Formats: sequence, C-alpha cells, structure tokens
Amino acid sequence: MAVSANRLELLQIVDAVAREKSIDRSIVLASMEDAMQKAARSRYGQETEVRAEINPKTGEIRFSRLLLVVDEVENDATQMTLADAQKKNPSAQIGDWISESLPPFDYGRIPAQASKQVLVQKIREAERDKQYEVFKDRIGEIINGAVKRVEYGNVVVDLGGAGGEAVVRRDELVPREMFRPGDRIRAYVYDVRREARGPQIFLSRTHPQFTAKLFAQEVPEIYDGIVEVRAVARDPGSRAKIAVTSNDSSIDPVGACVGMRGSRVQAVVNELQGEKIDIIPWSPDAATFIVNALQPAEVMKVVLDEDSTRIEVVVPDDQLSLAIGRRGQNVRLASQLTGWDIDILTEAEESERRQKEFAERTAQFMAALDVDETVAQLLASEGFRTVEEIAYVELHELATIEGFDEETAGEIQMRAQNHLAAIEAALDEKRVALGVADELKEIDGLTTAMLVRLGESGVRTLEDLADCASDDLVGWSEGDQAKSGHLAGFDVTRAQADAMILDARVRAGWIEAPAPESEGGEEGEAA
Repeated sequence: MAVSANRLELLQIVDAVAREKSIDRSIVLASMEDAMQKAARSRYGQETEVRAEINPKTGEIRFSRLLLVVDEVENDATQMTLADAQKKNPSAQIGDWISESLPPFDYGRIPAQASKQVLVQKIREAERDKQYEVFKDRIGEIINGAVKRVEYGNVVVDLGGAGGEAVVRRDELVPREMFRPGDRIRAYVYDVRREARGPQIFLSRTHPQFTAKLFAQEVPEIYDGIVEVRAVARDPGSRAKIAVTSNDSSIDPVGACVGMRGSRVQAVVNELQGEKIDIIPWSPDAATFIVNALQPAEVMKVVLDEDSTRIEVVVPDDQLSLAIGRRGQNVRLASQLTGWDIDILTEAEESERRQKEFAERTAQFMAALDVDETVAQLLASEGFRTVEEIAYVELHELATIEGFDEETAGEIQMRAQNHLAAIEAALDEKRVALGVADELKEIDGLTTAMLVRLGESGVRTLEDLADCASDDLVGWSEGDQAKSGHLAGFDVTRAQADAMILDARVRAGWIEAPAPESEGGEEGEAA
C-alpha cells in the first residue's frame, strides 16, 4: 500500500476485513495505522516516534512525529529545544511532547512487506481478543463442534462459526470413548484462559455440570426453572447421581427428568456412553437427602454429627453390599452428592456396638458411683453416657427413672458430683506438681484436665500460652503431613484456641484487650 493509493479503495479494504473477520472497523483502522507506522520508521529512522492517522471518513493518511522538549538536544530525531517548541506552541514547557508533520512517501517493497506483516499480526491479535471476549462469558455452557484432530489422546475441536479451536484433554474424556477427525462432539466449557498464542478454551465431558446441562437441554422444566438440579456426582462412564427439586408442587421433578418411558434420561445416558444415572429427589433435610442419595439401598437408621458433617447410616445386613456399591461407588457418589462423610454399618454391627457401649457405660457407672449392676444398667438404658451428665442433670429427671425415688436420685447425683470433685482435685494436684501457673485457670475454656495436658507439653505460664499459635494447640494437617496439638482429644476448635491465646496475651500484657466486635465481625487467627 502506498500513501498515494486510492483513498476509497483503502476504506473498502478496511470494511472488507472488518466484515470478513467480524472485527470492529475501528480496530482494523488502528491495525493499519500500526502497520504504516512500522513502514514509516524504515523511511524516517527507527528512533523516530512516527504516528500515522487514517481519516475514517475520507481515507486520508497523515504522518507526524513526536519530539520531546529538552534544554539541550542530544538526538535530532526524538528531541527539540524549548525555543523551537514554543514557535509551534507558545505554552510548551520542558518535558512536553510536540507533534510535527512529516511529508508523505512511497513505500518500497521491503517496508510494504513489513507493514503487511504487522497488519496481519494486529488482525490476528484482534481476532484472538474477540474470541476470548466471546468465550469467557460462555464458561458453564455446552458447545458443539467437530473433531479437527487427536493429539496424544487430547481432542482438538473446531468450533466452526464460533471461531477458533478448543481442546478436550484426555482426562476430560469419558473412559473408553473414541473420537476421530470429522466426528461431532458436545462438551462443557469449564475454563477459558488468555495466553500469548491466543485464548485457550478447555472443554470437558466428565465434569459433573456437563450432566446437569445435558438434562437442561432435554428437560424443558429445567430450562424454564420449574425443576432445579441441586447437585451432581459422577463416576464418568460408569454411574452418576443427580439430585433434583421442583419449585412447583404439582410437578414431580424425578418424573420430569425421566420422561415418557425414560426417553429424556435415555438421551443423556446415550450422550454419556451408557453411563447409568440415578435421579433422586433433593431435600433440605440432610438426613432425608442422604437416605435418598443411597438409593437403591434401604436405610434403617441415621445418626448425624453436624459439627463434622459426618453421618452414620445403618442398613439391613443383606443391604450392605448394595449400599456400599461396587468398589464403594454408591456410597462415594452419595457422599460427593450430599457433601457429607458417610459411614455404613449393618444392623448386626450397630447392635454389637451398642451392646459394647452399654456394657462399658454400665461398668463405668458401677465403678464411679459404687452402685450395683442393675442400677448402672438403668442409668445407661436411660441414655446417660457420662458421669458428668448424671452429676448435672435436673434431679427430677433422675427421679423419674423406674425404681428410683427422689432420695435414691439425690444419693446417686451426690456420688456423681463427689466422684467428679475427686478427679478434679487429683488433676489440680497434678497441675501444681507440673508447675502450671494459677493464672492459667482464669483462661476461659481451659479445664483442669487441659491444664495438666499443657503442663505435660511444657506450656506452664501465661507467657508460654501467649507464645503459642493455634496450630500448637489443635494441630495441623497438610497433604500427607500432620501434627497433633497439645490439646488433641479435647474437641477444642481453632476459634476456641485463638480465643484462649488472645486472652493469655491480654493477661500477660502483650496486647491491649480488643474492643468488642460489631455484629458480623470476623476473628483473626492467632499467629
């Protein structure tokens, strides 16, 4: 392209490129200006700050150069004196840039070729930017494409009209599925990254949300928001569990997903290479949801520990293998689906454990309360698990036990309290022998048993405790590495450990007592 080229032809080229590449006209004009600037530097010198401007309406091209205003000129190509600058702009000052027009010129073969390379590069960059902007907003969608090639098990997908390529890595393919160039493929967009060579679009056929999106395409009620997919767990190519709920009580969410004679779910199964799919009703009640998730196994009883999100499930003896599944698949998928750790016990195992715990509690109560086996069994059968529970329960509750009266209940409770007092006295004596300071008894949440453990671990003064981190008290784990804390076994949370350490630092005079936190404030971890 020469500066003398037909201006109308130049604008026609700009419009044609913009249409062909689906790029904004202003971006094409800017790319041409960059290309012309590169060519102009070969004419006016590489050091020269050349600027090219194309009038978007007329196609007229103007060249100029930028000169820095300095006290003393060291390079005529890039600098000018203040006096010369003020001739062009009376308000010019040292450090300003002055624009100076340059005469037009004809491109030679080499400059023209260089400018063409810059133009091609700029257009390619604009295409990449456009592609990234399009696909970064499509994360979480299913897209269709054609297999372009297969490299080391990774499938490169031609996105056709959408432009560009995407890749399905080998570990994102369903096991045993094979694709050949030209095959059609559907996949889930799970990541889009901007890289120097262009946006990298990563697709998956194993992502749990791929299953959810396939159901959204097959089930109009999901697309319309009447039925909602709440969770998905997958063992790609083998089995999946999907939890659904309905926002309309008249619509059965499971039936809507199954379809007439299973047509809807079968369409998804076919897309996933025969992967079996369990569709279960979601429930806001954790126990009900977990029981549903373990289908087709029957559940007799559940015991939840909400603090640790762990649940114990009791199933009939003949249902154990069904509940666990082949190689643990059923319970593993149920755990992924619900977010709970699930322990499965048979009815016989649970009965044996209950009998063992009952015997242990009976023996504990006989020894601690100096009662016969019958009385101890009565206490255990009423649900008392520890001597502490007996010592501090309301007296009338003890008196309501069959065969007890207020006098008997009062005597048993007094024995329980005396037993605990004796243990406390022995522990305190041991604390003193270990040299644990009395001041530590004032720390909220620290029991005498904890103080003894701290003393055995070398934490004996306020300063010792103040110098601890929460990891020292509750322990830590990272990957395969783990370390027990001084208070392991006492069920002390990290937040409680932080509070104890903070209290010790205040009492030791290391810091001032923190102001009361406003509602919604967050506690920082003791370091």
